[in-house]
Amino acid sequence: MSRKREHEPEKENGERWLLTYSDLITLLMIFFVVLYSMSKVDAQKFAAVAESLSKALGGGTPAKIELAASPVGPSLFNTGTPSSKTTVPGKGTDPNNTSPTSSDATPNAVTVATEKTSIDAIKAKIDKFAADNGIQLTLITTVEERGLVVSIQETLLFESGSADITTRARDILEKVSTVLAAAPNQIKVEGHTDNIPINTAKFPSNWELSVLRSINVVHILQHDGITPDRLSAAGYGEFRPVSSNDTEAGRGKNRRIDLLILRTKYDLTEPSNQAPGTVPVAPAIR
Repeated sequence: MSRKREHEPEKENGERWLLTYSDLITLLMIFFVVLYSMSKVDAQKFAAVAESLSKALGGGTPAKIELAASPVGPSLFNTGTPSSKTTVPGKGTDPNNTSPTSSDATPNAVTVATEKTSIDAIKAKIDKFAADNGIQLTLITTVEERGLVVSIQETLLFESGSADITTRARDILEKVSTVLAAAPNQIKVEGHTDNIPINTAKFPSNWELSVLRSINVVHILQHDGITPDRLSAAGYGEFRPVSSNDTEAGRGKNRRIDLLILRTKYDLTEPSNQAPGTVPVAPAIR
């Protein structure tokens, strides 16, 4: 009778860790390949996509996007010490030194502060003029996101149902023009009416009345020294009220001309006077 063979214990494989290690190395290699592929973008395509998305989502306030320059193309991943602004040698810096100069360190903050000071100064001057002439209830200034709004009630400018500017209104607009002429901002003149219908040979509806009133004010502002490339006119009829049309007081507030001094960040939304085919330069404020 043959002897049974004793079962030998299975030897432990001491090299199994190599399998886990090789898997880890493979995954790390794939991870860094993906990172490397993501770090290479086309600067022009990226800028075009960014501008389109900004206009679509931001209501015409596109943000300026800057990419760091490198010999192999722009990179989305900044290396070295993080900074609030990426610098490019030769642009706002010493060509032998990549650190930004003091004048280019914080242009956005400086420009925003300067423009706020300018808008506040314009508002203060117009408010003082209105107070000195006792018209502070019919010539009102407010600061909005778009800029400074100088709202002039109909009674200061026009006869009821007319777009002809009165003699007194010309004097008021001349004083306002003197203040606005010094600033470089775009000025949009917006005409508004109440909801009472008008139907005459000259004004079939409130649209025509509001538009013609704003156009006549534009002509006065241009005559008083504001360059025409800064001016535009719009008419909203009765569709942009600031008060209820159920009362006479509310309708009086709605019959107005608004002079909108736009912040420079909205220059991209205004038609440019550049030659066709040129790309407009984004304003500094963002």
